Formats: sequence, C-alpha cells, structure tokens
Amino acid sequence: MVPLSKLVDEPYSTILGYPKATKHELTKRVSELKKLGIKGVSFSGESMLNSLHVLGKGYVGVVVLSKQGTKEVALKIRRIDSSRSEMNSEARLLRLANEIGVGPKLVASSKNFIIMEYLEGKKIIDWVKELKGKGSAAKLKSVIRKILEDCYTMDKIRLDHGELSYIHKHVIVGKSICIIDFESASVNRRTSNVTSATQSIFIGSGIAKIIKRIIKAPQRRKLIASLRKYKNDQSRKNFENVLGVLGLEKV
Repeated sequence: MVPLSKLVDEPYSTILGYPKATKHELTKRVSELKKLGIKGVSFSGESMLNSLHVLGKGYVGVVVLSKQGTKEVALKIRRIDSSRSEMNSEARLLRLANEIGVGPKLVASSKNFIIMEYLEGKKIIDWVKELKGKGSAAKLKSVIRKILEDCYTMDKIRLDHGELSYIHKHVIVGKSICIIDFESASVNRRTSNVTSATQSIFIGSGIAKIIKRIIKAPQRRKLIASLRKYKNDQSRKNFENVLGVLGLEKV
C-alpha cells in the first residue's frame, strides 16, 4: 500500500493526475483524499497503466484499489484530460442505481474522486471463458438472468447506463453479479439497458461466440422481434417475453 505522501512522486503521480498533472494539482488531490479518509493506494489489478497495475481505466477516470481506514475500497480518480470538470454528477447517478440495488455501493465522492465498494471477481468475459464442466450452462443462465433483471430495473426508473453494448467491460462476476462504471449514465435519454445488454450477450461478436458454446443460442429473428416489441413498450410482460425467447424464464 503506497501512502498518500508518496503519490505526488513518480511513477505514482502519473496515476493520481493521469496523464500528467502539475505539482500544485497533485498536492491539492492528496489533500482531497485525506478529507475523504483515504490512507493509501495499492497498485494491483489486471489492467496496466504506465507500468503500474490498476483496476480499470476509462475516458473519465482511472480506478485503483485503495484503503479508507481499514477497509478496502475502489477509488476512481478523475483524469486531468477528462471532459468532465467534476465527479459528483456521476456519483449521483451511481447513488440512484444503488437505490434500486444496482451497481457497486457508493461510499463517498468529491470533485476529483469517487469511492465505491471494492468488488472481488472477474469481468464477465473472463468468467465465461473459464466456465467448464457440469452445471456451467445453469450457472451462465443464472448470471445472464440477473444482469437482465438489473437492466430492466434501470429501464423502469429511466436510468440509462450508456455502455452496455460493451457488456464484457461492464459486469463483474464474483460473490455477486454487478454492473459497473456509470460514467456514461444518464436520466435524460431513452433507456436501452435490456436491449443493449441482450444484443451484446447474444448477438455481439466477442462474448456471444463464447456463450453460444455453452448454452443454446436463441433464434435471431425471434430475439430481434421480441426486443423491438420491448423497445416500444418496456412493460414487464414484454420483458418476460424476451426472457422466454432466451430460454431464461425458469431460471
């Protein structure tokens, strides 16, 4: 665990103020982290950035494993070159998702940081690749059903995630199944969570090819027709119809 005082030094400073920040900005960010109760940062995770391990990197921020008091948390750091001037707007949308039981739990936020619960697990595409043996089809169906139920819940409150066409990047599977990364979320556009996630899982090229080896793929024509019907009327009945076409109604 690298203490806050060391984060202003290279190579850690390139993460605290990615891609490059002034000494003044770095010092301000350290003060901000102190107020949030952050004790240090652990550079671990499957992603690499400037020779350091991180949990993830997006257009808005970099996510690292951190410690708030004695508790491990995920810390999202606003990029210096981000088009966003602050992180509180994203935090409000994550809080809205939390109210319906979706997304990693929001702990705190400030101008440059969001603190969330740390989720142990794998990105869904890596989890699917490792699925083997008896019961793998049932496990996969259960995970997909949970994702789509969360998507439906978001559709009902008019919260659009915005990135579920790339489902492989935005779901963690571990002790729980969790949709992550709400930096592109909005309540000001038409929701397409169920349709985007379903198309990504069953029609998209990457993860869909792997899933088809484990569970029977739905008829493309029937699936598109059911999604079109749901898109026009996001009712529970039409959502159940989508699940039926996918063979997930009894999961």
